[in-house]
Amino acid sequence: MENKIKDKLEEMRGGLQADGGDLELVKIEGKVVYLKLVGHCGSCPFAMMTLKQGIEAGLQEIDPEITVERVAD
Repeated sequence: MENKIKDKLEEMRGGLQADGGDLELVKIEGKVVYLKLVGHCGSCPFAMMTLKQGIEAGLQEIDPEITVERVAD
């Protein structure tokens, strides 16, 4: 499942990069994915919405029990 998660994150990075941001995968523990948002995404007021409604929703296509947690600097 880890490879599927990494592949899906790579697919989604393009949208973040287009807005001047990006994401870094910190770690995967079970079904919890820890991500760090960088660039414009790191300071965006909509960062949590991006994580939950965008990235987490995309990862839940792999497994509906996957959750995403944000890692701060």
